[in-house]
Amino acid sequence: MRLLLVRHGDAHAGFHGPVAGPKGCAGLTPLGRTQAEALRDHLGASGRIEADVLLASILPRAIETAELIAPGLGLELAGRDCDLCEVHTGEADGIAWTAYNETYGSFDMEQEPDRPFAPGGESWNGFHGRVAAVLDRLAREHDGRNVVAVCHAGVIMASMRVLLGILHADISAQLRPTNTGLTEWHHHDGTWTLRSYNETEHLLALPA
Repeated sequence: MRLLLVRHGDAHAGFHGPVAGPKGCAGLTPLGRTQAEALRDHLGASGRIEADVLLASILPRAIETAELIAPGLGLELAGRDCDLCEVHTGEADGIAWTAYNETYGSFDMEQEPDRPFAPGGESWNGFHGRVAAVLDRLAREHDGRNVVAVCHAGVIMASMRVLLGILHADISAQLRPTNTGLTEWHHHDGTWTLRSYNETEHLLALPA
């Protein structure tokens, strides 16, 4: 299986406004749509991957990105998979970050890896377990196929951590995939191989 992970375009999500789970996510910004359109055109013109299936997380910013790039792949969105989402935010979804800090208290998930983000949400360790499980499931379900999955920075970073074995919280270097950046994994005979990380050629012509 070839698995191309695509980070969604620039979105109305971050450490401002509401916590952007399924309820709090307001989709892409105009810049995010432009980025996704640039990726669509790049995929169509370059033939970067002959995809068999296009998936996305259930978050609006990923769905919108997937729908925008779909014509470049000659596909329609085949499925929305909750396991491709960012850290599940539980009952904090949709509340303002200021209210989150007042209610639950801010904390470093890497330093407290078993503490849930909020009641009903995930911990750092739980999130990485989910990402490991969805990678294994996709490899089983799509053996021999080319899969494009529109997901999130956290999922892409987690794929690097779990598949390359770099889960230690004391490592200070960080991975920061770009909006609409492409990361490609190959899975064959039970082994994962990283083919590329954070390809952004399609963004070079956009204004800085």
